Amino acid sequence: MQGKKQATAAAEAGMSERAARKWASGPMPSDVHPPRTWRTRQDPFEDLWATEVVALLETDEDGRLQAKTIFEHLQDRHPGRFKSGQLRTLQRRIRDWRAAHGPGREVFFEQVHPPGREGAADFTRAHELGVTISGEILVHLLFVFRLSYSGWTHVSLAFGETYEALVHGLQSALIALGGVPAVLRTDNLSAATHELRLTGGRQLNDRFKQVLEHFGMDSTRIRPGNAHENGVAEKANHLVKTALDQALLIRGTRDFESVDSYIEFARDVVGRRVNQTCFERLTEELDHLHPLPSSPFPEYTTTHATVRRWSTVRVGKRAYSVPSNLIGHQVEVRQYADFVEILYRGQRIETMPRLRDDSKARIDYRHVIWSLVRKPGAFARYRYREELFPTPTFRAAYDAIARHRGERTDIEYVRILHLAASTMESRVEAALKILLEKNEPFDYVTVKELAEPETSTVPSLAKREPDLSAYDALIGGTR
Repeated sequence: MQGKKQATAAAEAGMSERAARKWASGPMPSDVHPPRTWRTRQDPFEDLWATEVVALLETDEDGRLQAKTIFEHLQDRHPGRFKSGQLRTLQRRIRDWRAAHGPGREVFFEQVHPPGREGAADFTRAHELGVTISGEILVHLLFVFRLSYSGWTHVSLAFGETYEALVHGLQSALIALGGVPAVLRTDNLSAATHELRLTGGRQLNDRFKQVLEHFGMDSTRIRPGNAHENGVAEKANHLVKTALDQALLIRGTRDFESVDSYIEFARDVVGRRVNQTCFERLTEELDHLHPLPSSPFPEYTTTHATVRRWSTVRVGKRAYSVPSNLIGHQVEVRQYADFVEILYRGQRIETMPRLRDDSKARIDYRHVIWSLVRKPGAFARYRYREELFPTPTFRAAYDAIARHRGERTDIEYVRILHLAASTMESRVEAALKILLEKNEPFDYVTVKELAEPETSTVPSLAKREPDLSAYDALIGGTR
């Protein structure tokens, strides 16, 4: 302890003053007691080391053979000789042999990141966080953007590694940052690149090139299968998910009222726990960023389609229903990361959630029920029949009707669905729940009696003649 009395230094070091005087003028304990180079017990592998263990290690050119595998091999060759507690001894010996004689290991090269040069981005699966929305598990990804120099990090929610999710995540991060780094570092995202058939490599898509040109950024990518080359993004993924998991433990519940409340929570956690140490470096880096462009980049993909006679449009390999009055007309389809818009002559007609995973169709029964109620026989073999059960309650009601009504099941159910479309789905569903709990036969008429909305009455108002005397008095008072 420089500048302190010996007694004070000894007390702070947790030793006696006598020991402090001894070590201040004499040799240190490490010099008095040289390291031990002898064994305290016999090596159980000594006679087999060179002939069996080293022979196996020398043939393992990649260093993949595990000590546990070798130990089990020795147990098989010499039954009853080795106990499980001797595994640790073999592990230490193999570790020391490989350090002196084993194959060379891959060297990683620490990188220097100039301020303002690079931002790294990646999608990471977040299912393991166990987040739920009103009790339903949220299967989702997180789009993570991180500045390589300062470590400033931003997250966005995504439901797939789509082009639209990539543009939304990148643009929201740059807007929150208030500037643009010179280079975007990613892996070979299918949303941004395509495979070159002749060479097997990957190249940027033209549409993502336009995104980069809009922001004035260059792009660098890692080699396929070498995730460590995007170490900044991989580290950011780990930090973000660890911080979220810890915050969720403190919160006491992983359930949220809505997706918006969850992403607000996630960004607050990242701001407080991940970005808390980068303020000074971020302040320095902001001076090196390029300014944002004057206008945002469209976060959707536009296609044009003609509404088919089935009252649907195709977007990629998926079908979406639209109002039947659009059949035969061409519409504009805008596909965002999370939803799809249908426009006719610039007017928004319909907005619906975007299909995810393996779903092939999204059919709103309100779009087709007016025709289906006139042709109920079409329900049985309708291609998208399962889409016409808006909730599990409607599915259970159909099965309950089928047990008692036989061939009339489709007719009864289609009429119930028509009732839901022409009144209120929630009232019809409530009536169905009551009938299902009774476990008695029912049909459309029974449901209608329970779900028919009450007729509103118009109150009769007494007509009152206006009293103009006050107005006459006012006019008279001004003369």
